[in-house]
Amino acid sequence: MGRVNRRIITLIAALVPVLVLGVVGSAVTVPFVALGPGPTFNTLGEVDGKQVVAIQGAAVDPTSGHLNMTTVSVRDGLNIFEAFGLWADGRYGLVPRAEVYPPDVPREQVDKSNQADFKESEDNAELAALNFLKYPTKVQVRVVAADGPAKSVLQQGDELVSVTGKPVATSKDVVDAVQGAAPGTTVPMVIRRAGAEQTVEVKLGARPDDSSKAYLGVTPQEVPAGPLQVDFNLADIGGPSAGLMFSLALIDKLSPGELNGGRFVAGTGTIDPQGKVGPIGGIQYKMIAARDAGAETFLVPADNCNEARQRTPDGLTLVKVDTLSSAVQALGDINAGRPAPSCG
Repeated sequence: MGRVNRRIITLIAALVPVLVLGVVGSAVTVPFVALGPGPTFNTLGEVDGKQVVAIQGAAVDPTSGHLNMTTVSVRDGLNIFEAFGLWADGRYGLVPRAEVYPPDVPREQVDKSNQADFKESEDNAELAALNFLKYPTKVQVRVVAADGPAKSVLQQGDELVSVTGKPVATSKDVVDAVQGAAPGTTVPMVIRRAGAEQTVEVKLGARPDDSSKAYLGVTPQEVPAGPLQVDFNLADIGGPSAGLMFSLALIDKLSPGELNGGRFVAGTGTIDPQGKVGPIGGIQYKMIAARDAGAETFLVPADNCNEARQRTPDGLTLVKVDTLSSAVQALGDINAGRPAPSCG
């Protein structure tokens, strides 16, 4: 009987640490998040019954195949077991949570910032594509600062025709027109509101960060000058890295032929209104997501090439791009059987 009791005691003593470890491992979260492959979306296709890139006011050329944008997933609130399991999987990486969600910034603010970046990427993508295709654009007032010099003169949606007598064709023209003027200078402007032109005057204010320099207090933006309307229909996506693929989808839909040759192409990269492609984060996870989805060609921002070629999934060909024009050219080379710029 005593021998049996000793065996039970020994067994219990052995199980207690295991049980404690199990409870601790399941209940205690780690100060890390896991980054990994996220969902991909065909910018030529539909999501929830809507075109990802919807166009009105212009003829849309038929497309096929894929031009997929890629994302990175972020898994937060991991316990010890989950973190270890994702790390061991090899498809995920652990990074300090503070790198993704700074401790002094509310989570909601981080999410809003990411959403704002995504909206800006949509605007830049549209403008870059229209500039590439030589579509006419105009400059409108996007935002009027609530406490700025133009608050009682200009309105959101006003078209800026000229500033200080100089015609306005780009947002930069607006900045250049007032650059060098002293605070207090009265600036004449021709605007178009509700279809009618009118001349207004704005007294420039002193910039809050440098009282020696003047500012107008508006944020201008370039938009299509004709009936063309573009809508991007992806929700719950953040960050600026979809810009390149959105631009390519617009070009593909608004021009003859197929940029991808009907193939499965994926990619990533920021873009500015002039068509410059910029680097992004999480390239290794985006490549995994693209290959898992079926992509054989992946467009890589030139500045990400060194990182990308070290972790290229089997069966995925990397194509280096630094501008929207170079991306279009590279796809044309692939379709024609010519070598395209490579990260290798």
